[in-house]
Amino acid sequence: MKYLKLIRPQHWIKNFFVLIPMFFGGELFDLESITNGIVVFFAFSFIASSIYCYNDIVDADADRSHPIKCRRPIASGAVSVRHAYWLMAAMFLLSMSTLLLLPPLSMWNVMTVVLFYYVLNLAYCSKLKQYAILDVCIVAFGFVLRIIAGGQAEDVELSNWIVLMTFLLTLFLSFAKRRDDVLRMNETGEAPRHNTSRYNLTFINQAITITASVTLVCYIMYTVSPEVTEHFGSGYLYLTSVFVLLGLLRYIQIAVVDQKSGDPVKVALHDRFSQLIVLAWLVSYLILIYL
Repeated sequence: MKYLKLIRPQHWIKNFFVLIPMFFGGELFDLESITNGIVVFFAFSFIASSIYCYNDIVDADADRSHPIKCRRPIASGAVSVRHAYWLMAAMFLLSMSTLLLLPPLSMWNVMTVVLFYYVLNLAYCSKLKQYAILDVCIVAFGFVLRIIAGGQAEDVELSNWIVLMTFLLTLFLSFAKRRDDVLRMNETGEAPRHNTSRYNLTFINQAITITASVTLVCYIMYTVSPEVTEHFGSGYLYLTSVFVLLGLLRYIQIAVVDQKSGDPVKVALHDRFSQLIVLAWLVSYLILIYL
C-alpha cells in the first residue's frame, strides 16, 4: 500500500487527456485508435508515477513540515529514498515497455513526446517549479504534450484550437491550485512552496479570472469557426458553451468560496455538480459528432 501511495494511481485520471484527439477526431469507435489510446494512457500513467517518486524524493524535507504532505510515504519514513529510486526506475522502464505495443512509426513519435515530458518534469521537480508563473505554464504544457502523444498514436491531426484550449484550461486549474498554497501561507506564515511568496490572493484571483475568461472566449470562437462547423457538420456546437461556462464558474466557486481547489483530481472524483456538467458536455458532443 505504501508503494501504491507513492506512485499515486488516483492521479492517472489526468492522462485521459491522451484520448481527447480520438474523441474529437471522430475515432471513438475505431478499434485501433482505442487500443493505441489505451497504450498511451498507461505509458503516460507509468511515466507520471516515476516523476511522482522523484518529486517526493526532492521534496521530502519540505513535505515533513506540511500538514498534509507530511503523510507522503517518503516524508513519513514509510518508504526509504533508495527504494523510491528503484520504484522510479521501474515505472520508467514499464512506461517505455508499454510503448513497444504501438505500431513502429507511432511508437517512436510518441516515445519522443513521452521522453521530452519526462525530462521537462524532472527539471521542473529539481528547479523550475521554484519560479512563479513558469511553474504553472510547465504544468499546463504537460497536458498539451499528452494530447500531442494521443494524436500521434491515434493518427489524428490536432487543430490549433484543441492545443490552445488544453493549455488555457489546465493553466486555469493550475492557478486555482496555487490559490490553495497562498491561503495556507497566509494562515501559517510559511510558504508551502519556494515560489508561493511570489503569489498573493489578489494576483491569483486576477489570474484565475483572466484565464477562465480567455478559455471561454477561445471555446466560443472554436465552436463558431467555419472549419470546425464544417468538420462536424453542425452549426449547433456553440450551445455546448453553456456547459463550459458552468464548469468554469463551478470551479471558481470551489476555489474562492469553498477554498478547496488544492487538489483538482479530488474535485474531479468527488464533486457531483462538476461531474454532471462534464457528462452533459460529453453527451452533447456524442450526439453532435457521432449521431
